[in-house]
Amino acid sequence: MQKLGEFKLPNFFNYPPYFTLQPVRETREKQIQLWKELIIDFCRTQKVFVIGLEEDFPLFSNPAIERSLSHEAREAFLSALVSDGRAEWMDKGHRKCLILWHRIQDWADLIVNFVKEYGLEDSVMTVEEIRSGTESHGTELHGMDRTVLTRTLKLLEHKGKLAIFKGTSADDEGVKFSL
Repeated sequence: MQKLGEFKLPNFFNYPPYFTLQPVRETREKQIQLWKELIIDFCRTQKVFVIGLEEDFPLFSNPAIERSLSHEAREAFLSALVSDGRAEWMDKGHRKCLILWHRIQDWADLIVNFVKEYGLEDSVMTVEEIRSGTESHGTELHGMDRTVLTRTLKLLEHKGKLAIFKGTSADDEGVKFSL
């Protein structure tokens, strides 16, 4: 089995036709499903939140079989993730895609569980502490994309589970949990 760093690649990654959009609908649907799963799995394990369509992305080429995905294939696979609610285009030109390996509601659940697990129910934390503080180290929250975290915190604020405090800079934004 081929690896990309520590990430184990699926068998289809060495099958050249999977790097070309398939013309037969049933085959293409299977191909798209496999690529969606691969992209989500890779992004989750490697903590990748943004994929640039025109940038080098390790999954989009396989030097061992001398194959790369076309721009059309890249956009098709990412658009399929967008349709599933697992990604969002970050611009109108579809050049950058925000990957939601957890949906925003799932991230919110992770934050609530984190807060309860660490006894932070009535405490105040900065946004940066949630992303990179000692408490979050070793959790899925550590290294979380700021855009995803901000959207997640706004959802929790809307649900009355926390209050967001604006600071003078992005580094001193804070939240007060009220669970």
